[in-house]
Amino acid sequence: MTWIENLLTPVSSSWWGVLLVLLLAVTLSLLTFYAGRRLIMRVTTPESMLRHVLMSILGPARWAVPVAVGLLVLQAAPESLPWMDGARHLTGLLLIGLCTSLTMRALTGFANGVLARYPVDTVENLEARRVHTQARVLSRLAQVVVLLAGLAFMLMTFPGARQVGTSLLASAGVMGLVVGIAARPVFSNLIAGLQIALTQPIRIDDVLIVRGEWGRVEEITGTYVVFRVWDDRRLVIPLQWFIDNPFENWTRTGTALLGTVFLWVDFALPLAPLRAELERVVKTIPEWDGRLALLHVTDTNDRAMQVRALVTAQDAGRMFELRCKVREALIDFIQGHYPGRLPRLRVDDLRLDEKQPLAA
Repeated sequence: MTWIENLLTPVSSSWWGVLLVLLLAVTLSLLTFYAGRRLIMRVTTPESMLRHVLMSILGPARWAVPVAVGLLVLQAAPESLPWMDGARHLTGLLLIGLCTSLTMRALTGFANGVLARYPVDTVENLEARRVHTQARVLSRLAQVVVLLAGLAFMLMTFPGARQVGTSLLASAGVMGLVVGIAARPVFSNLIAGLQIALTQPIRIDDVLIVRGEWGRVEEITGTYVVFRVWDDRRLVIPLQWFIDNPFENWTRTGTALLGTVFLWVDFALPLAPLRAELERVVKTIPEWDGRLALLHVTDTNDRAMQVRALVTAQDAGRMFELRCKVREALIDFIQGHYPGRLPRLRVDDLRLDEKQPLAA
């Protein structure tokens, strides 16, 4: 800071001189900031990682640069000026807060840059959804750590609170002991989020069956998962629940699915025409992926038999539409070609049995 001290020497006898130098330094720092921003915008492409990080940190960086320069000016000013210690302390706190915000924004920009390279709006998006899950969860966990560190550094600037600030920088286990049992769910969800990011039992846009509800993973935060049900309801579920409870993941290793269509029909219905109708109708349905279309009798009782049609589709959304269309087509076929072959109660046989005399 020698050059700043030399600049302040002729005018540092009062606050007016310090404020004049402070205004000049802040103006020059802002001009340098905008010039550097324009230069980076010119040499980077919209898809580059640096551009995503830069666009994310512009807000706090616009204030952090002049505050940092202002703190240098105040540090070089004489100690004898009134309220100088308070001004330095306040400026230091502001700089720590801005640096914390800048670091959190930089993590968000880095995550957005990673997400931009792996779009999920494709058919084979398993790798993209894996990257999206890791980038979002890990960036949010890192932001929590940065926020705690920023608060700790701000507390450590107060002599009476340095012990508290140091404790915030300790591990999650030590913080759990300090905070107590009340904070256990928070830290358990943070640890569960880290576990989900690394092992990935669920990913962004995965199709799940949770508590009997069918839907997709819409968002994974540092503490909970937003689960969008098929009817656009949202279930907000703690991360720890996915570690402690079983659930169905229909897209764990791929999006293609095998679906079933069950029908109860009369024993008199011939199966060969129904099987031929299934093979014909799936070829007219765009949701069918062409892999499989089979029909079998899977169950019987004293009144009817159960037939099961197996069909395949590329994802869960197409599978639901395919099953509905196949079910409707088979019912229409039975009603049109074999009326009366749906399950029925054979009351005629019961009446004949009632008219027969009892044996002596």
